[in-house]
Amino acid sequence: MAVTNMVFDVKRLDVYRKVPKDLTQPTVTGAVISICCCSFMCLMLFSELYNFISPDIVSDLFVDNPGNLSGTINVHLKISLPRLKCEYVGLDIQDDQGRHEVGMVQNTEKTPIVDGKGCLFSADFHINKVPGNFHVSTHSAVRQPASGADFAHVLHELRFGEPLPSAAAAALRDASFGPLDGHRALEHPAASAHENLLKVVPTVFVDLSGREVVSYQYTYVSRVRQQLGRSPAIWFKYELNPITVRYHERRPPLYTFITSICAIVGGTFTVAGIIDSVIFTASEAFKKFELGKLS
Repeated sequence: MAVTNMVFDVKRLDVYRKVPKDLTQPTVTGAVISICCCSFMCLMLFSELYNFISPDIVSDLFVDNPGNLSGTINVHLKISLPRLKCEYVGLDIQDDQGRHEVGMVQNTEKTPIVDGKGCLFSADFHINKVPGNFHVSTHSAVRQPASGADFAHVLHELRFGEPLPSAAAAALRDASFGPLDGHRALEHPAASAHENLLKVVPTVFVDLSGREVVSYQYTYVSRVRQQLGRSPAIWFKYELNPITVRYHERRPPLYTFITSICAIVGGTFTVAGIIDSVIFTASEAFKKFELGKLS
């Protein structure tokens, strides 16, 4: 009995059949379209890769009390007073829990400026998570300025909570993390009291690794009042918002990146092939028309 060996030809499953080069015809139009097609694909591929590497930042709101368990907020203040000597400058803190500190000296630094007639004052301190105020004044000075205190100032930085990472700060530059930074108040009368009313909003930033940074945005309203019979000061009166804003980085999954790449490559080749086919067909028809062979 003869045994017939049935050998299955795997090549029959090839849906990408190859056309011999002898049966193809290169054209200048096709070369131009191919160059444009490859350039467009490279541009789109780099764009997709950049979007995949650079995470999106999304936000949501929730009711929470983020930060340390002690119920305090770290504050950094840096301010220039060009018309008040350092010996008169001090920081006072008050709040609704009964805290009242006059002339706090811990973590403060005074640097004379303007030939010693002014002062660059910086301080790092904490406030309780209750309504209150802190103010730069002369209340703790041993003696008061003979001609009165002039609190004309330039506010360089006022920050609540931890500083944001540089990448997050750049991405959230439109948020209100330091709206008073660079604020100038130099043209008001010497006996003016400067008031800044702050609404402080807890803000949590979560990066791709899950690390949390607790910072605080704030909005403000500034006003200047004349002090009659009282020593002026620079006031920062704050209230906390119970709603917390959370920003977190999000990167699309790998499969969406691969899907986008396939769509770009396949779609570009398909559209370019259609364009090339239309141009080639129209060109051949025009040649036949010129030869009078177009029926």
